[in-house]
Amino acid sequence: MKLNNLTAAEGSNRPVKRIGRGPASGQGKTAGKGHKGQKARAGRGPRIGFEGGQMPLQRRIPKRGFNNIFAKEIAIVNVSDLNDKFEDGQEVDVNALVKSGLVKDKLDGVKVLGNGDITKKLTVKADHFSASAKEKIEAAGGKAVVQE
Repeated sequence: MKLNNLTAAEGSNRPVKRIGRGPASGQGKTAGKGHKGQKARAGRGPRIGFEGGQMPLQRRIPKRGFNNIFAKEIAIVNVSDLNDKFEDGQEVDVNALVKSGLVKDKLDGVKVLGNGDITKKLTVKADHFSASAKEKIEAAGGKAVVQE
């Protein structure tokens, strides 16, 4: 086989549409552009979103809200979740929370909230604790350690 023998697969190449070559071609006279107007001229039409000089939609609608570029995404874990996922006497840190599936990876911190009850004695290391979470963990005989 030689390069000059290679051909494209059957049906992969369509013939070029020769526009503006007489009425018999089906693409004669206006060459498929309709009659007159901005879209029929060379260089094609206006930009996307242009409404013929009318105030465009994206400028008619009022601005609302903002994105705080300094906001931190903090994962939330409830005390009841810790009770379900971990064994008595275990040490719970961010890596253990990620392994257990309670926390997504690559967040700016973890906060433990006091929703639910805890009966197991756990040493919990997190970035933030709510007052009720700290109280419940220590009441169960565990420790709430704030990581820096």
